[in-house]
Amino acid sequence: MNISIIHFIWQNLLFDTNNLKDSENEAIQILQKGVINTNAGPDFTNAKIKLGDTIWAGNIEIHNKSGDWKLHGHATDHSYDSTILHVCWENDLPIYRTNGTKIPCLTIKDRVDKNLLNKYRYLMESANDIPCSSMLHAIDEFTWNIWLERLLVERLEQKTQPIFKDLEQTKYEWQEVFYKSMAHTFGLKINTQPFENLANNLPLKILSKHKDNLKQIEALIFGVAGFLNKNCKDDYTIGLQKEYQFLKKKYQLDEVERSNWKFLRLMPANFPTVRLAQFAALIYQSNSLFSKIIEENDLQKITTLLKTSPSEYWDTHYLLNEVSPKRTKKLGSSTIQNIIINTVVPFKFAYGKHKNDDSMQQNAFDLLEKSSPENNSIIKKWNGLGINSKNSFQTQALLQLKNEFCNKKLCLSCSVGYKLLKNETH
Repeated sequence: MNISIIHFIWQNLLFDTNNLKDSENEAIQILQKGVINTNAGPDFTNAKIKLGDTIWAGNIEIHNKSGDWKLHGHATDHSYDSTILHVCWENDLPIYRTNGTKIPCLTIKDRVDKNLLNKYRYLMESANDIPCSSMLHAIDEFTWNIWLERLLVERLEQKTQPIFKDLEQTKYEWQEVFYKSMAHTFGLKINTQPFENLANNLPLKILSKHKDNLKQIEALIFGVAGFLNKNCKDDYTIGLQKEYQFLKKKYQLDEVERSNWKFLRLMPANFPTVRLAQFAALIYQSNSLFSKIIEENDLQKITTLLKTSPSEYWDTHYLLNEVSPKRTKKLGSSTIQNIIINTVVPFKFAYGKHKNDDSMQQNAFDLLEKSSPENNSIIKKWNGLGINSKNSFQTQALLQLKNEFCNKKLCLSCSVGYKLLKNETH
């Protein structure tokens, strides 16, 4: 039997607790089941039981078979001497503390509802992307809402970890780290790495020195991105190349390998050249963007701050030197939403956490609550199961649920899985 389900059963007392007896036929009464121990030592601490006429306080250890006590080295480990009860699926061997005293053993194999075990086995063996997909209709709205809130907090905490790591490395240069995160988001997964390399090779402090000159900003960005080394044919690219050759020497810049940029299977509007032009325009048009974003709480005003269009050249180009039918390349609503979800919101949450500003952290949640639901393959799967989202708050939570729980089959740690398993015993 999987040890995780035994832990789950004990933690929630999902077994027949009437007339409990240990292996010596001594009556057991559970007064306190204990608290899960996340550190070394017994599995549950601060437990209390009544064994016969005596009340014992101490710890609980959980095993599949009682013989696992010796197998895991507990027989010679003094930190396990405080164990007052050994809870096992099967009892195959008596076990003792280091001083030779015997530890009472409670066997629960025949006390657990078979329906619970069958459901757990079904979840673990399910080939579905979402193991409990056929049972989701049984989950009430209240359970869903509470669980989604917890999932979103977990997701934002997860997203802020790399932010704080970068902040420590830059001695809390918030604008620089925000700029790098923005570059990461512009990469749209397929070009995330070259965009990150670009931001690392071209610090914001250099771009800031040219904030009033779009041509120089474009020259720096396209040059460090590796697109101005050769094949510059039209006036625009030749002009950028000349600007970049001077700026490269001035700042001793390193370039990203041009071959790192991916174009294959991308729609022309998502070509990295277009994204780079949009990125340059955002830097040029949005002076002190991080400060403005942090100070602004209104979703529409933040959206306006991010609405930018690249230079006129890009109206008739998707690639450098290659003319295309005229079409403006302004940042689309889906791209802006992506920036808000993956950069603005995590930074709002991180900054609020850093400043102990609860209202700013709440604003991060509010922005997601006011944003339209995302539309990707994972969310479509949830929709197909009847789990429809009203906003990005819910879609972000569902992404966290799918990636961190369903994919890893952590059903016992999931509120939905908990509800399904626990309800089966009532």
